[in-house]
Amino acid sequence: MSAPAIRAVLSRPRLLLPVLSVAATAAWGLSVAAGYTFTFDQGIHRLALSAHVLAMVLAFGSVIVVDWVGFLWLIGRRGLHDTSRLESAASPLIWIGLAGLLLTGAFIHPDITSTATQVKMCCVLGLMLNAISLIPVMRGLHALPSGTMFKEVAANLRARLLLALVLSQAFWWTAIVIGFANSMSRR
Repeated sequence: MSAPAIRAVLSRPRLLLPVLSVAATAAWGLSVAAGYTFTFDQGIHRLALSAHVLAMVLAFGSVIVVDWVGFLWLIGRRGLHDTSRLESAASPLIWIGLAGLLLTGAFIHPDITSTATQVKMCCVLGLMLNAISLIPVMRGLHALPSGTMFKEVAANLRARLLLALVLSQAFWWTAIVIGFANSMSRR
């Protein structure tokens, strides 16, 4: 598919989320399949594991900052557009970090027979799909007047934001704890 054709598909709001969700799921599936199929020597494994941790720090660090400023907006300590501007600036870092996690995950040969590893991998997929589902929500927030307070936002939108925050943090922390536990047990 050519670049103009891809832009045309992604510019249609109804198609954006399904296309991005399928792409994220496919990338995740390729990473899992490659990680299961290929085994690399210890030097490559260590390098990939180091890059995996760096990608996690980039993505999760950005998520923490966005979620923190969003929380400050929720309690009335920051303006809506502080959150929106930060989210716009941090999104590329989050997605670069997630892409790095998928790429490096393919080189660390995770034990996909382990229930904990399966949970971790599902959390990674869940956090990507959660982030994709927030795209129209964030567009809606960007369209609101800058002085809009959290309590002034429609109840269904507030509930969606809170659910996304809880899911994001639950997925991230679960994946991180399992990842570090797995890494320590492989020593």
